[in-house]
Amino acid sequence: MPHDDKGMMTCQSAATAIHAVPAQWLERGFRLLTLRELHMEQEPPAFAWIEQHLLRSPQRLSRHGLSFAGTFLPEIMAWLSEHLGRPSLRESTGQPYRNALWPILTWYSEDRLWPDGIHTIEWFVDVVFQDEPSWAAFRQRWHGRLMGKSGL
Repeated sequence: MPHDDKGMMTCQSAATAIHAVPAQWLERGFRLLTLRELHMEQEPPAFAWIEQHLLRSPQRLSRHGLSFAGTFLPEIMAWLSEHLGRPSLRESTGQPYRNALWPILTWYSEDRLWPDGIHTIEWFVDVVFQDEPSWAAFRQRWHGRLMGKSGL
């Protein structure tokens, strides 16, 4: 599998490629390429949503912007809810709070210069589980999708 200049695995040979690539393993989680920001001289940046099979596509909020919140696909949300409980719980007072068992999703970006001189910013979502057993169960159930395959 080809590597870029930082030693990271990549299956994409062109800045305009949008096919799914395998997730990178993190301690108790993974990093998933989800978005590519292309920079061209004297042009506004263009965005390409990378096909992957774990997270929802960004939602268009208005004609001026997108929401880039990381949210799992419905079938994965259902599986996580079954195994970890609902993502949001309520105190006895009715006040909602985040279920601490759920994985934390954060954005991570890297600049990339392609061999043909195109500059991009690669946007990843890092997903980290709170404990090893939850991560192991998720990894086992969704391994195909973590490897960039659909419908598994």
